[in-house]
Amino acid sequence: MRSLDRRQFIKSSFLGGLALTVPFGNEWKGIYDKTVTEYTSRVSLTTGDHRADMAFRALQPFSDLIKRNIGNKRVVIKPNNVLIDRQLAATHVEHLEGILEFLKSIGIRKNIVIAESAASGSTFEGFDNYKYFDLPEKYPVKLVDLDQEKYDLIHVFDEKDWRPHPVRTSSLILDPDTYVISAAKFKTHDRVLATLSLKNIVFGAPIKDVGFSWGDNRKAGTKNDKPIGHGHGFRAINYNTFTMAKVLHPDLSVIEGFEGMEGNGPNWGTPVDHRVCVAGTDWLASDRVAIELMGIDYADVGYLNYCADAGMGEGDLDKIEILGETLKDHVKSYKLNENLEKQLIWKNPTG
Repeated sequence: MRSLDRRQFIKSSFLGGLALTVPFGNEWKGIYDKTVTEYTSRVSLTTGDHRADMAFRALQPFSDLIKRNIGNKRVVIKPNNVLIDRQLAATHVEHLEGILEFLKSIGIRKNIVIAESAASGSTFEGFDNYKYFDLPEKYPVKLVDLDQEKYDLIHVFDEKDWRPHPVRTSSLILDPDTYVISAAKFKTHDRVLATLSLKNIVFGAPIKDVGFSWGDNRKAGTKNDKPIGHGHGFRAINYNTFTMAKVLHPDLSVIEGFEGMEGNGPNWGTPVDHRVCVAGTDWLASDRVAIELMGIDYADVGYLNYCADAGMGEGDLDKIEILGETLKDHVKSYKLNENLEKQLIWKNPTG
């Protein structure tokens, strides 16, 4: 997309009227063509004052690869809507718009869905609250409530009885003919320190009964399978996230840190004005870079270390080429959840 096209995109956006604040054009030329044998993964880092613009630019270095990998597959964009009525805890519509505009720019203009199983209540109510229903007016995208779609069973273990337990899991996300884009957020977490692109998929794919919600509005007899994967313990959730990642991981990570969440995430934390976006086709490398940007000790994040040990992606920061912005210039130390010491029990096998 030429610079003029990008200006037209921002101007015509239904969220538009925002001025361009980040130059675009030749500053990218040549960066992505070089062959650096010591690097095994590449991750793009952008900054700016507009979420859609940041996501669009973060994805550009991977245009050819993404188009080739999508091929004829269905594209599923998975936001992170753990709550349906608190914007700070959920993926912003502008982030989704940037991803959709990018897909359009590489010729992907059909068979695209935005799909979610919101943790706290009605998925579509959350979509309405966050203005997602505005998107199909401009883009060829369908909105899907995973709770109303087909599911398969996968099994996880529970620290209470050390037995396998079935989890109803979205067939759409599990389908090998689905290209999964994790439209995640920078958020701290109360069990695994941080939730980013992988965890968005692993715990968004398990479904709940229609009518289930937290609190007094819950329909009698309904249940939610997401907590089963948590396994009643900090060791279990780290291990279950790792095992589920073998079949539930993004093909493309686009993680928004325009306004991150610190403290008591993933629901009730406080905002961090960070204004960054991370993207990459290696989800582990993308999450690793995001962890660094949040000022979190990677050695403390159990599930990502397990995945790296199993060779699911690149977890060594020295082997990840950062495209665009310089990583060290944008690190912010996020305040972690108040139960941090309990979360780190996974590091003590006998404790």
